[in-house]
Amino acid sequence: MGDSGDKSSLVAALRGSEAVFAVTVPAFSDRTGATPDEFTQGKNMVDAAKEVDIKFFIFSSLPSVTKLSGGKYKNVAHCDEKAAVEEYLKSSGLANASLLTGCFLENYWHYGPLLRKTHTGFDIAVPKFSATDRDAFTWVQRDIPAAVLALLNNYTDPSKNISGKSYPVVNANIPYAELAARTEKALGVEVTFTTAPLTGIPPLDEMYAAHAEYSGFYTATPVPNPDLVALGVKFGTVEEFLESEVKPRFG
Repeated sequence: MGDSGDKSSLVAALRGSEAVFAVTVPAFSDRTGATPDEFTQGKNMVDAAKEVDIKFFIFSSLPSVTKLSGGKYKNVAHCDEKAAVEEYLKSSGLANASLLTGCFLENYWHYGPLLRKTHTGFDIAVPKFSATDRDAFTWVQRDIPAAVLALLNNYTDPSKNISGKSYPVVNANIPYAELAARTEKALGVEVTFTTAPLTGIPPLDEMYAAHAEYSGFYTATPVPNPDLVALGVKFGTVEEFLESEVKPRFG
């Protein structure tokens, strides 16, 4: 077992491994204040991996919202700190790649949750978004493992040019009105979209605002990501997600 706040424990935990898939945890979600910031977590992981001669390091990252917005949104620490870790990783000398996520489709029943029961069916409610604002959506439990496996299977092949690259893992980039319509079709009941009240948590409220303004961040990359498809990743669709994950829970 390793502790992301304790590099020596990570060294012991990683010794003998070939590769690492690293995820840092937002410090603001820990009300005890015991969790170190994400840059500290990530730096410890990178430094420990380098110390034990890890061959390949995969990091779950996000763009810097401060940089993306030119300083308009500067409180989204969980994005900015992950981006800082990614830059530190790229400068570390370790062979590396980063996977970038959008809004988790699993938030239908997790954080929030995204899908809530109404008298006539369900409602999808998100702060800052209008029905026509687009967002990037990621089926985390299905396609992040598939992307990690594809990178692990190919990183030793220099012709694939993997090291140092960042790969958005996006299953759809669509407006919330369309997501609601697809959900309505899958469940056979009315599904509406409403703009939810702000959370009152600045990192989250600015995150939603940035996602809405920049259409989920990854519009320059086609969906599905052709670089990951070329490595063998077969992305799931929103329809498959609704059929296999949402209908059993909400149908």
